[in-house]
Amino acid sequence: MADVKELFVVTHPEATHHVEHRVGGWFDSELTERGVEQAQRIASALATSVQPDPALYSSDLRRTAQTAAAIGEQLDLQPIWLAELREKSYGAGEGKPVAWFRERFVPPPLDGERMDHDEGLEGAETKLQWARRVYAGMERILSDSPRQKIIVTHGGSATLVIARWIGMPLDALTHASFTVDSGSITRLVEDDYFHNRTVAHLNDTAHLGS
Repeated sequence: MADVKELFVVTHPEATHHVEHRVGGWFDSELTERGVEQAQRIASALATSVQPDPALYSSDLRRTAQTAAAIGEQLDLQPIWLAELREKSYGAGEGKPVAWFRERFVPPPLDGERMDHDEGLEGAETKLQWARRVYAGMERILSDSPRQKIIVTHGGSATLVIARWIGMPLDALTHASFTVDSGSITRLVEDDYFHNRTVAHLNDTAHLGS
């Protein structure tokens, strides 16, 4: 594996499904006007933090692609599109009103089978399928040579990106969750001596202002 030193995990900012109270998932919403402005703020914040020529990876859905494009324009980078970084697929629930979704969604049990749990939505990914997909994308990212990497993803998938970084096996993800806001930046660092991997800063939103 390449000697990875620093990852910046970006969650896309405000998108149309947020303000319309619709389910995201693979529903291909786009950034709102406010979200476009927030993407510029994210890009500016990264410009003060990264060294020249980091690698830029992004989910290929529109809201993340727009965010990555803003970052790429400011840092003169070409995004690498990875469908593996998409949010969890909610199948028949994608794009539906949140109220519709809540009436049909079957939450996982406190104990017992959580990773392969059927959420009651036709075509939805299980947590295990989702985690395997994101972990596969992270294998690609971690094998690339740049010492700094920017990953543009979604709020839910960010947990899996972080979990893979710190080496959590799939069967340890049953209750794992890292809470991050839209438009956040999480900084992950590997030190040069012990080669430990640290969540150095989780869910930084200071760049978004008030």
